[in-house]
Amino acid sequence: MYSFASDSPLDPDALRSRLAWMDDAALAKFDRAAAYMCSPAANLGKPPRGSFLIQLREAREEWRRRFGPARPSGPTRDLAEPQSHS
Repeated sequence: MYSFASDSPLDPDALRSRLAWMDDAALAKFDRAAAYMCSPAANLGKPPRGSFLIQLREAREEWRRRFGPARPSGPTRDLAEPQSHS
């Protein structure tokens, strides 16, 4: 299970370090969990908390750092982001 910062202060450097040490499968799982925490279902229709958005963004950045922007088998898309159809 993953621990998400909610109301407590988030240390972005510590988060980046933790994400960098994750293997690819763990990073993908963290991304899916973070995407859910940003979903309307998890937030009872309200906007997601800023700390959840930061964690999702950092997970996506770590994935891009490893594989580049065009990785087709990357983590799930953010539920708040529109899908681009190419």
